[in-house]
Amino acid sequence: MGLASQGKMQFDGDYHVFFSESNPELEAFDALQDKYTKDDNIVLVLAPKDKNIFTRENLIAIEELTTEAWNTPYSSRVDAVTNFQHTSAEEDDLYVDDLSYESGSKTDAEILAIKEKALKEPLLVDRIINYEGSVTAINITVRLPGKDSAVEIPEVTAATRKMVADFQEKHPNFDVYTTGLVPLNTAFFEYSEKGFALVGLMVLVVLLLTFLLTRNVFAMLATMLVFMFSAMSAFGFIGLMGIKLTPPSSVFPTMILTLAVADSIHILITYLQKARNEGYEKKDAIIESIRLNFMPVFITSITTVIGFLTMNFGDVPPFWDLGNIVAFGMTMAFLYSTTFLPAFMAVLPLWKRKKSKDVTSDVIKENSWYTRFGHWVVKQPVRLSVISLVFIGVLTYLATFNVFNDEFVEYFDTSVKFRQDSDFINENLTGFYNVEFSVGSGESGGINNPEYLQKLNAFENWLNEQPEVIHTNAFSEVARRVNRSMHGDNESYYRIPDSREEAAQYLLLYELSLPFGLDLNNQINVDKSETRVTATLENTSSVEMIAFTERAENWLKENTPEPMHALGVSPTLMFSKLGFRQADSMFNGNIVALLLISIILMIALRNFKLGLLSIIPNVAPVLVGFGLWWIYKGEINTGMVIVFGMTLGIIVDDTVHFMSKFLRARRELGYDAKQAVIYAFETVGKALVTTTIILVAGFAILSTSPFALNSYMARITLIIIIAALVIDFILLPSLLILASKKESQIQLKAKN
Repeated sequence: MGLASQGKMQFDGDYHVFFSESNPELEAFDALQDKYTKDDNIVLVLAPKDKNIFTRENLIAIEELTTEAWNTPYSSRVDAVTNFQHTSAEEDDLYVDDLSYESGSKTDAEILAIKEKALKEPLLVDRIINYEGSVTAINITVRLPGKDSAVEIPEVTAATRKMVADFQEKHPNFDVYTTGLVPLNTAFFEYSEKGFALVGLMVLVVLLLTFLLTRNVFAMLATMLVFMFSAMSAFGFIGLMGIKLTPPSSVFPTMILTLAVADSIHILITYLQKARNEGYEKKDAIIESIRLNFMPVFITSITTVIGFLTMNFGDVPPFWDLGNIVAFGMTMAFLYSTTFLPAFMAVLPLWKRKKSKDVTSDVIKENSWYTRFGHWVVKQPVRLSVISLVFIGVLTYLATFNVFNDEFVEYFDTSVKFRQDSDFINENLTGFYNVEFSVGSGESGGINNPEYLQKLNAFENWLNEQPEVIHTNAFSEVARRVNRSMHGDNESYYRIPDSREEAAQYLLLYELSLPFGLDLNNQINVDKSETRVTATLENTSSVEMIAFTERAENWLKENTPEPMHALGVSPTLMFSKLGFRQADSMFNGNIVALLLISIILMIALRNFKLGLLSIIPNVAPVLVGFGLWWIYKGEINTGMVIVFGMTLGIIVDDTVHFMSKFLRARRELGYDAKQAVIYAFETVGKALVTTTIILVAGFAILSTSPFALNSYMARITLIIIIAALVIDFILLPSLLILASKKESQIQLKAKN
């Protein structure tokens, strides 16, 4: 359902949006869900303050909430300790009942018996209750129609929150924690919208900085209008293309803001310097500013657009949208900053201060700092080059130690309630992560074959022995339990039935005894040829999750017949593999972008050697950034994989402006390399520092986002932006001097 047909912007909070339709893990997961009931769920975890689930009052409360949970929109199943289908036998009769019903009428002895049964039940412990019996869960399975997640998910969420609030008002002795796939989708959905709240703050900070750094209210106003027009154009693009915003793509205004301001600042600062300090008339100052900056701003814009378009090489659709939206917004920002901006400034008064001497002295003081710094650099180009390259080399080496980790619970920082609740549940009850296997028998009704059940039982036992596994849910446990009940609850029969006929008969009896909504459709497929095995894991890293899954798949290959071989699937596993898939697919895109940008710089600078040389300061900041990131964090998530393509344009901005001023000094003014470097510092140093400060401020605000995909991306971008300025102020001028040494002090022709 596109935006164009809706006539309004929409957010999509479904976690499926992170995966392309061709993603093999998503295809395998969807195939598993087609065989069994779908997995969308809400987990309500109840922690009574007396730390004892098994009291009359607490069981009554749990029963009430379990009953109410059936009223959740689209609910198809509710699993709780009270309605757990406990089997028992009297002679040849099999009885299947709720573990605790009408709890208010139970005696103390009966409640104690319920507790003993519950804490011995493998399907309950570490899944629905903890070993201590102090925390319990109610798992609500919902079957969302899938027509419009932007409507369905909020509907389920609103009903759940009201239900929990009503329950806690009536039973204040309970703390309630919420997790599951529906709350995960809700968190994605809500933090997509909250991303826009940062834009207002960013606009204020960036405009304030623009005013402070240009000391001109009209420059601030013009910058704001360029951003507004660029952002409005991007919103129009979203509407025309029918794009639904997601947590990663919803940050596009912050990126357009910081990058559009960078374009405007170069033009404005040159204009103000020419008008205030060099005696140019207003219109002449504007014309000269456009003459000096048009090509660098154009190169910066086109390289930024190329960088963001490389996101389409990746495997995460929200980043395709982000790349395309920002690329379009930046194209418009270039047009507005080179057409509207100078025209707007031309009709506004310059407002030169009366105390022009003070202003001039201020500028001279500013220029003198850049001049002094330039002199310091040109005195020691060899030493600075060696030190810089060694420093970059060390950090590049450290960058290789970063590891991918895409635990989607950790996409949210600890200030987010979903993350807090999930952490509590993981520490006190069960894991939120799981891997599922659809284990086939190779024939219709084959799940009753004792050989199949024995192998399935062996797989269940192997899973339980793995250090990552908290709980295993397999049909072999049901078969053992029913076999025991059918033999008078004799513990020696807690094993797989001896014959296929026996197993089939027991299964039929058991299924006929189950109430509506609590059948085995979530574990057995329609023709009883496959069963679902779910391994619940403690919070593990992406690498550990993938390694565990491969071990399990290999165990099945080595220990079971071919029909039982199965692939591990789950949303957790899909996210774990996402970063690796994104990195692999982005690699080619980044190479293409780097080659294109290098060719563009060679053509624009009209100098093959300097175009080639520019690769060093364009790549080095990213390597330095990831090296410093290893020291800071050491883990990379999917959002950070796009950083190279995203920051390439920002880095090139510094390099292009510095090199263009260097070449202008050589070609137009006949300066030697050292004089040209000093000239570049004097003419563009302030603009580079100004744009860096504004970019840093913008991304610093984005780095406070509670959504880790965005905040981590912003934090490493901050590091890279600062590294780019330092490298372009120290290494780049040193390399320019060394590269020019072989040339005699030849004056190059001064024609553009």
